[in-house]
Amino acid sequence: MEQNQISIVVGSKNPVKINAVKNSFVSYFPNSDISCRGEHAPSGVADQPMTTTETREGAINRVNYCQENFSADYYVAIEGGVDSFSYGPATFAYVVIANDKQESIGRSANLPLPVSVYNALKSGEELGDVMDKLFNTKNIKQQGGAMGLLTNHVATRESTYTQALILAFAPFIHSSLFSQ
Repeated sequence: MEQNQISIVVGSKNPVKINAVKNSFVSYFPNSDISCRGEHAPSGVADQPMTTTETREGAINRVNYCQENFSADYYVAIEGGVDSFSYGPATFAYVVIANDKQESIGRSANLPLPVSVYNALKSGEELGDVMDKLFNTKNIKQQGGAMGLLTNHVATRESTYTQALILAFAPFIHSSLFSQ
């Protein structure tokens, strides 16, 4: 499984997403030279996806765009979204990892959202902007995100994305098990 050089294109210029991707690959390839660059990749969904389906679709669309427009060993996309569940609204992210042979889709844990935040999102605002207003922060979506603010920085966007990516990588390290 060890490779000397690994190139990765991330379907976003957001440094939090790029760092999460790099950190997750370093976990699996600690002795490799990992080149991880972010590229603009349209999601094809709303800026603030409001359903599980729309969020997953946005991540898939970003990976597909990267595969069609860039050359790399791996392509990764992360799409954050929200949905309302029987237990209340929550935010989460879908992650997609692909190479020329396979694709894996994963999802992060849910972070419960206050109903007031969810209502602002239903009105057309983006989560990062709502959180900036509530916590008097600036551009929190490129920092710890709602995850950081609502957990007092015990968890962050990056840590949550990293975990989801590490788990989604399982089919790549055990491809024979997943191809049965």
